[in-house]
Amino acid sequence: MAPQIEECQISAFTIPTDQPESDGTLQWDSTTLVLVELAAAGATGIGYTYSCPATATLIDEKLRSLVVGANPMNIAASYHAMVHHTRNLGRPGIVSMAISAVDVALWDLKCKLLKVSLAKLLGQVRDAVPVYGSGGFTSYSDDELREQTSGWVKEGIRQVKMKVGRDTCRDPHRVKIVRDAIGDAGLFVDANGGYSRKQAVALMHKFADLGVTWFEEPVSSDDLEGLRLIRDANVPNVEVTAGEYGFQPSYFRRMLELGAVDVLQADATRCGGITGFLAAAAISDAFLIPLSSHCAPSLHMHLGCAIAGIRHLEYFHDHVRIEQKLFDGFVPAKNGKMKPSMERFGLGLEFKSKDAEMYRRS
Repeated sequence: MAPQIEECQISAFTIPTDQPESDGTLQWDSTTLVLVELAAAGATGIGYTYSCPATATLIDEKLRSLVVGANPMNIAASYHAMVHHTRNLGRPGIVSMAISAVDVALWDLKCKLLKVSLAKLLGQVRDAVPVYGSGGFTSYSDDELREQTSGWVKEGIRQVKMKVGRDTCRDPHRVKIVRDAIGDAGLFVDANGGYSRKQAVALMHKFADLGVTWFEEPVSSDDLEGLRLIRDANVPNVEVTAGEYGFQPSYFRRMLELGAVDVLQADATRCGGITGFLAAAAISDAFLIPLSSHCAPSLHMHLGCAIAGIRHLEYFHDHVRIEQKLFDGFVPAKNGKMKPSMERFGLGLEFKSKDAEMYRRS
């Protein structure tokens, strides 16, 4: 008989940041991880998203009944059942994050039942995937910026990203501080939609003079015309990027049809899990646009080794802290790459329940 999913457990954990953080448009002092655990035939698959406790409630009330009793080998059936069942709730936002966490758990469970790593199940094209260090928050002092970004370079990470967009007058100064700190390493900036179109074009030229090669969300990622306008400024060697707020395949298709970005970003904790990320990869491949994953490095590591068009993963400061703290099997970047163990099944992760208990939300 085909195996059946016997149990679905949902939990939420809120972990404080190591200090208050901000970017171009948001401030925060904690991050919430929503965890899904699916059990079948003696194996447990885990999936997660970075969201809010309401996401856990949605999974419990709307998605649990769809996967309990389902065949863990038929992931597509469960995925489409979740999409159809939440139609009237609206797809973007926590609905897609909820689907993402469950979908990742389904893939992890399937791999564990088959006793194979996710990268091997999907088909490897590389054994390790490059990362870039990500942080450089606008709340940091100049000294904190220098310390964090130069620290990544000393660890062998040859590309780093910092936040901009909160203070347009001071941003060139902050970017120069990081340039001086990291030497000839690659330098990326992320405005999180903090600039107007004309501010972005003007600053793009200043950033280019400082060797910036990646300009992420110079304006809102919903302003596709604005992204295209900034891209069409044709500032040499600076790529315009966005896509982290894509929750479904049609979003990525529209972004690429309008020529809004040079590199597409996608986040498996938001865009429908492993299933949704594979769809985003197929769309980017069809448009001959490279792909980069957003945050959650442990979740994207196997995908990065299995998708030919992926350029790199985001080694995001907050999520590295959380995944290192709460997951056994966390793989730190080494020589600028993450390399999954093929001896561990699925994502290669086991949740440290005892260590996480202090962060549990009711």
